[in-house]
Amino acid sequence: MTGFGKQNMDLLVLREADDITTALRQALDTAPAEERPGLERAMALAAEAGAVPDAELRGRWALRRMASTGYEGPPRTVAAIKALRTAERSLSLLQAVNLSKDAEAVAAAQDVRSAEPEGR
Repeated sequence: MTGFGKQNMDLLVLREADDITTALRQALDTAPAEERPGLERAMALAAEAGAVPDAELRGRWALRRMASTGYEGPPRTVAAIKALRTAERSLSLLQAVNLSKDAEAVAAAQDVRSAEPEGR
């Protein structure tokens, strides 16, 4: 098999939730009583954001990049992959396909959540 070099498949996911949580904790330590509930809620939100799996973050990013080209269809199609590669020209075909898989999982989870009855 000639012409098939190793392709870099890494997409770096940057997380700052730990730094934000540390800053919020420091602020909470010196906060007056009236600010504490808001800071506690902010800490909970930062912890929640930090717990999101990398694959979900990549999927969300891929969906946003597809949408930026005007693509609104399902994420696991040739058109979706083309839209992703149009938005991000440095992506290899294999990277775009893998990102479309992450995007499909995110879209499926969103569909399930939107189909759940109110109050659940």
